[in-house]
Amino acid sequence: MSQDTTPSETTPNRAESQSTAASRLPKQAGLVIVFLSLFAVEPAAAQTNAVCSADNLPGMIEGFFQLTTALGIVGLAVVWQADSLIEMFTITPDQKKGLKRHKRSAMKSAVVLVALGPLYTVAGSMMNLPLAQCVDLAPW
Repeated sequence: MSQDTTPSETTPNRAESQSTAASRLPKQAGLVIVFLSLFAVEPAAAQTNAVCSADNLPGMIEGFFQLTTALGIVGLAVVWQADSLIEMFTITPDQKKGLKRHKRSAMKSAVVLVALGPLYTVAGSMMNLPLAQCVDLAPW
């Protein structure tokens, strides 16, 4: 008679132990990757400014950052105008609030995008980061 309750009690315990083992695996893998990267990256970190010594790499990084910043600003203008156009045809106040919230989040994203490059350039040069020594990430 006690056999009826025994299988139902062991089944959740098995599932619980399997989920615990499954959750440990990614944590252990992440820990192993962190430790390996600390020791494996050490010779690469010892190189003297590999980015700056490359011929065209600093210019390519600057151009890529300027291009993505320009596309982000153009994207902000498109989203802003589209939201303003859609806002003229909305009826409910909830829709208008949602569109204004969307415009506000697009503006925040553009501000972050524009401020990120100069902030990295200034902070990186203060912290003597190797990339900030030869790459200017100001979008203008």
